[in-house]
Amino acid sequence: MAETTPPASPSAAPGMGEAEVQHPPLRIAAFLFAGALIAISQSLGQGFLLANSGQIAGEIGATQTQAIWLTVAYMAPRASLPVLLIKIRTQYGLRRFAEVGILAYVVTALLGFFISDLQSAIAMELLAGIAAAPLSSLAFLYMLETLPTKAKLSVGLCGALTLIMLGSSLARVISPPLWELGGWQALKFFDLGMILLALPFILYLPLGHQPREKVISGKDLLSYALIAAGFAGITAVFAWGTVHWWAQTPWLGLVLAGSLAVLTLAAVIELGREAPLLDIRWLASPQILHLTAVLLLFRIVLSEQSTGAPGLFQSLGMGAWQLRGLFAVIVAASLAGGVACALAIGPKTVPLIHALALALIATGAFLDSQSTVLTRPTDLYLSQGMIAFAGAIFLPSAMAIGLMLALQKGPQYLLSFIIVFLSTQSLGGIIGSGLFRSFIRLRASHHGAALKEQLLAGDPAVTQLIAGLSRGLSTQTTDAGAMQAGAVQLIGSELTSQATVLAYNDAFLLLGAVASAALLLLLIHLAWLIRSRATGAEAPAQA
Repeated sequence: MAETTPPASPSAAPGMGEAEVQHPPLRIAAFLFAGALIAISQSLGQGFLLANSGQIAGEIGATQTQAIWLTVAYMAPRASLPVLLIKIRTQYGLRRFAEVGILAYVVTALLGFFISDLQSAIAMELLAGIAAAPLSSLAFLYMLETLPTKAKLSVGLCGALTLIMLGSSLARVISPPLWELGGWQALKFFDLGMILLALPFILYLPLGHQPREKVISGKDLLSYALIAAGFAGITAVFAWGTVHWWAQTPWLGLVLAGSLAVLTLAAVIELGREAPLLDIRWLASPQILHLTAVLLLFRIVLSEQSTGAPGLFQSLGMGAWQLRGLFAVIVAASLAGGVACALAIGPKTVPLIHALALALIATGAFLDSQSTVLTRPTDLYLSQGMIAFAGAIFLPSAMAIGLMLALQKGPQYLLSFIIVFLSTQSLGGIIGSGLFRSFIRLRASHHGAALKEQLLAGDPAVTQLIAGLSRGLSTQTTDAGAMQAGAVQLIGSELTSQATVLAYNDAFLLLGAVASAALLLLLIHLAWLIRSRATGAEAPAQA
């Protein structure tokens, strides 16, 4: 994971330091509060769905497998719609963009109270994903709007990203008591209340904007339709791949191939246009490609926290209440990381921040890889806190580089990069989760087979174990055959738990190795940069 050369100082960024307007402290605080409410509201909506999909399925009379379609319906438009929002904002104005976005989210939240079955739930989550898509960019814009230039890429950027990332963990902290109060309805009430708090700020604190222009054309809609289809297909494939298994379900391969084909067609169409929906040439430049790859890889590595630790404890039979403490630690560490990043971020410190983040992730993952069937959430407080802190300092500093690259191209590219960043993070989360679960399933099968070989029926130790467990079941039945069958079942259950824990340990080791390799590449690249600069400085003196 090589690092790009640090950009120029944020204060020198074009379009951000010209004719800067000084805003009163109260106005700055109001905009920051509005941005924080929007960021937390939209991230909580997604977090509630992901954290409670099993219980939601029960309320609407669906199976947990069928509930996967709820996640697909919500995430697909979240990943693709930001691409179209660039031109929607330009043509209809930022104020209308903000008002329609927030009102659509309120209406969608109200519709959630009328869900009665799987079909209506899928339709509602699709609308929720569409309505939530503008809110992430709105959170960024409100956090950046009134801040002084020197604070935009520190307080504004770090604050917005930290709060947007916080939703999935915060949802797992507050979901259990809310669910006991009123199930999915209580979650919807809470989400609606949060967004209603933000509504008056949006209506009475308009964002500044450039003059409107008619920029949307038929080709924009065609390109977006292709991009939306491609992103939806990728989302569905990686959500269902672990359930139906990749090699055993032909439609997964067909959908994935079709998704890549339509995305390629969209790129070809965009390359031939004078006013494209996306500037493919800029996005395909080495610096942006490198940054996008880094962000995607880091998002996949962070699946250790969103999928790994919860999955491990769920496989050990622990419920939402038992995991609240762990996610409270993750929330606290994320907030601490956001504050630390805001204080430390700068052109010269970005590489050091990335090195620290990778070191923390590698250390945390290696610590998690020592888990056993006796591991409890309190045992992972330190390691998960380290990973959460790392995520909170890495993403804002990486995005700061992208924003500076966008501003060097022109101020109009600022929102474009924000939207592309949000899309890649949504897709990266889905892809990372799918790959992680697939790896767990493969390794669990491998470890299960290996453990079964060790528990041969003829092994005296196994025979003695079965006999001991049978005697333990004598209080429940006097049938010798039933006691022996029960003992074998207990052994099988224990074997499954052991194999699953070993599989998670393998995944943690792999992610730790990936983070370590990325850290090594970063350090090598930094050493090369330092040597190149030193050589360049010495060359004139030698001449």
